[in-house]
Amino acid sequence: MQRRFRTPLLAVLAALATAASAILTLATPALAAGPTAAFTKTSDWGTGWEGRFTITNGGPSTITGWQVAFTLPAGTTLGSYWDATVSSVGQRHTFTNRSWNGAVAPGASVSFGFLATGAGSPTDCTLNGAPCGGGTPTTPPTTTAPPTTAPPTTAPPTTAPPTTPPPTTPPPTTPPGGGLPKHALIGYLHASFANGAGYLRMADVPADWDIVNLAFGEPTSVTSGDIRFQLCPVTECPTVETEAEFTAAIRAKQQQGKKVLLSIGGQNGQVQLTTTAARDTFVRSVSAIIDRYGLNGLDIDFEGHSLYLNTGDTDFRNPTTPVVVNLISAIRTLKQRYGAGFVLTMAPETFFVQLGYQFYGSGPWGGQDPRAGSYLPVIYALRDDLTVLHVQDYNSGPIVGLDNQYHTMGSADFHIAMTDMLLAGFPVAGNANAVFPALREDQVAFGAPSSTSAGNGYLAPAGVQQAVTCLVKGQNCGGYTPRSGTNPNFRGLMTWSINWDRFYSWEFRLSHGPFLKALP
Repeated sequence: MQRRFRTPLLAVLAALATAASAILTLATPALAAGPTAAFTKTSDWGTGWEGRFTITNGGPSTITGWQVAFTLPAGTTLGSYWDATVSSVGQRHTFTNRSWNGAVAPGASVSFGFLATGAGSPTDCTLNGAPCGGGTPTTPPTTTAPPTTAPPTTAPPTTAPPTTPPPTTPPPTTPPGGGLPKHALIGYLHASFANGAGYLRMADVPADWDIVNLAFGEPTSVTSGDIRFQLCPVTECPTVETEAEFTAAIRAKQQQGKKVLLSIGGQNGQVQLTTTAARDTFVRSVSAIIDRYGLNGLDIDFEGHSLYLNTGDTDFRNPTTPVVVNLISAIRTLKQRYGAGFVLTMAPETFFVQLGYQFYGSGPWGGQDPRAGSYLPVIYALRDDLTVLHVQDYNSGPIVGLDNQYHTMGSADFHIAMTDMLLAGFPVAGNANAVFPALREDQVAFGAPSSTSAGNGYLAPAGVQQAVTCLVKGQNCGGYTPRSGTNPNFRGLMTWSINWDRFYSWEFRLSHGPFLKALP
């Protein structure tokens, strides 16, 4: 799935305008041959700051991947980050490229950003093992790299999407509708690729999974809106079933009351509906896939740069940015076409939802990441059509909760605080006159990695169940008191992924399936 992820203090916004001029440069790519990484403090509000590294390729050949490592002094801590993954040992932080920005052509540049608290600045910076100011790069170390797979950001198929659109002939009957169990188990199935977890045939997916999200439908280009889906190629997945067997297995799941959805996006599937033409192509191509396999609905797993807010687009209740407006319109059209039985889920990262409590878009004075909180207008506009929102509580930097304290992934506290924000509602960017309203309990679940290999932020079953027990019953909440009170209709748990869960002997399914069903 995944997604870009990342965090800061409520009182900083007023200081951003005056702080934006404070820029600290640690390396200047123009003065050095070969690859360089230049650091700037783009904002500084005293108790914290926003930083950006720009990797510039001053050499003669394309860089195919990069890692920037640096040390923060004691008393300065890393917060949210974007456009990279991170692995930390003490105060040493290693940022690694995402799939879409690893290749840097000669003369080109890419960047990543992050937030920090404290007054210190990065020191001892290296780019692929060489000094950030220039030098001969070495092979990026593998000991500090984060997991190579991650929830809805794991690598999709290595083969190109088909050059011809899928059939548009609808199935003989409307995709089955119907309800979900009160507490549902939701998982992603690597249907179009294998990766380290291996391929799993649809017919072999255990019945415990109430919603199966097929990963992934991806566009032919970022702005085309033309979504394609294909089963994993035999060359990558020797055990892949035929399309007829795959479709028959979907029907069998549906007859058991399960829902099978097309998940669009993931880490590599950047989708920007910048025009109404792209919007209409999106509707046609997605409908074709849903009809082809008789699916129950759609999962929106937009990550990377799929969603953002143009400068001046500051009200989540009345968005004006085309990529947001056109996505809302497209989903409404699909919902209207398929009717009340159409299942709609979303799997945003915390950066695009809960970070909106502090920052929304580029902010009133500009300078912030325009993607901060950018899912909020989509969720708000589609709140009456949304079946389940399951935010990815992983691959995330620390996020401030409703208690105005930072919460860190990989703990029950993080799941409780992040989910409570959706169940209680919150002012966007600290504006008491712009409150994102609470969702219904049955619309809210949370996502957790199924294993240590599935994504950063893994938490053992006991911790996940502690979080659910707190949210549902108000018990065993630790140091955080949910503002939403008890939530007996809390929908359940999502995981990346079903394949990784099988790889680890079904720990997630066997632990949480019976647990959810035993809840009142």
